[in-house]
Amino acid sequence: MTLDPYATLGVSKTATADEIKKAYRKIARTEHPDLNPDDPASEARFKAAGQAYELLKDPELRRRFDAGEIDASQAEQAPRGYYRDEARRPENAYTQGRSRPAGNPFAEGFDADDFFANFARSSARAGRAAPGDMHGHDAQYRLAVPFLDAARGTKTRITLPDGNALEVTIPEGARDGQTLRLRGKGEPGFGAGQPGDAYIVLEVLPDPAFERDGDDILTTLPISIDEAILGGKVPAATIKGTVNVTVPAGASSGQTLRLRGRGLKTRNGHGDHRITLRIVSPPKIDDALKHFMEGWKADHAYDPRAGKETA
Repeated sequence: MTLDPYATLGVSKTATADEIKKAYRKIARTEHPDLNPDDPASEARFKAAGQAYELLKDPELRRRFDAGEIDASQAEQAPRGYYRDEARRPENAYTQGRSRPAGNPFAEGFDADDFFANFARSSARAGRAAPGDMHGHDAQYRLAVPFLDAARGTKTRITLPDGNALEVTIPEGARDGQTLRLRGKGEPGFGAGQPGDAYIVLEVLPDPAFERDGDDILTTLPISIDEAILGGKVPAATIKGTVNVTVPAGASSGQTLRLRGRGLKTRNGHGDHRITLRIVSPPKIDDALKHFMEGWKADHAYDPRAGKETA
């Protein structure tokens, strides 16, 4: 069952783009798999929120969904009355109580151009085919994948329009827009014709903590004032789990640390993980810290903007 993306994010159909973004980030922060290990329900909510956000953040996709042109998975919807009108067409009369003669491709409703086009396609792909045999059509689907699943690689399932499911292997380091080919998983062939292939187009969902830059991973690491001044080991999240990184003494906001080989998988190895430091003041400045800084400033004042151009 496809969920309503508005209900998934807990927003109304009149919600603004900012309200939708805030709702998604709130869910992502609380339901992230790294924060809820071994919790399938939380992981399912995280994935559903990502898929809903991917749809509603795009104005055109949101318009098409609201108009009923696509469903929540971005699959095309048949126009209203389509199936009724199709059933009433003379060439489809066999669907109204009359069956197409078994094994006869030239029965009522037969399209010669379509038949021979498929026959030629079958011959080109299979090399040879018996008269009346046709290769099945290829099928294309879109699959939303959470950022970390794409980065780490995983196996998942995609539910087809007929209710069946396909198991899909997401390769480690998969990219947004990448197409996976599942041989023989398309539409069935006619007669002895082989089935077509299924093509899965991946949509990698954004993550609140991780960003991709080529084969590198980008994150921001908040550090305290004392960690910036004194340096030390600080835990940092990576796509493979938490590691301790060394913050150098005298670190500044915007300074970048590089973890070599901890980025995304490539043909020749892995990219890097680049961490941008961000100094965060304590939530409350007490008297002790205030007096200390006043005393320190009296003898050690400096201007971090000296020598830099100002607007």
